[in-house]
Amino acid sequence: MKLFDAVLTRVERSLDVRLLRHGVLAGNLANLDTPGYKPKDVDFNAAMSEASAAGASDLRRTDAEHFDINGGSVGTAVEGGHADNLRGVRVVQAGGVAPSLDQNQVDLDRTMAEMAENALQYGASAKAASKKLAMLRYAASDGQG
Repeated sequence: MKLFDAVLTRVERSLDVRLLRHGVLAGNLANLDTPGYKPKDVDFNAAMSEASAAGASDLRRTDAEHFDINGGSVGTAVEGGHADNLRGVRVVQAGGVAPSLDQNQVDLDRTMAEMAENALQYGASAKAASKKLAMLRYAASDGQG
């Protein structure tokens, strides 16, 4: 029996992608007054679909000294060991609003709403991970507490 099953792996991926999306959305807000800026976003559904397609054969590299599956160096690891958990996640041009006079397409209200939704989804994923780990903790303690 696998201790950490596909559910926990998918929840971890969800947390990582949601965190990346938060950073991208925050970048959009930071560029609210930048002339010609086009907003970006992360395609969460595509990132999760790709993770499901990768399945159990997806290996993780948690150190810059590790090699990829073909024996070559993968590059610099992301702090915390999440570099491979974000592999394949694409930051795309988001559909913005009609450009303003300076050609900026960031919509403040829409971006704030997307950030709020993303934060709620992140919280739900964190709670799911917490519940799954609580079940493992319960099983490991032979039902004692």
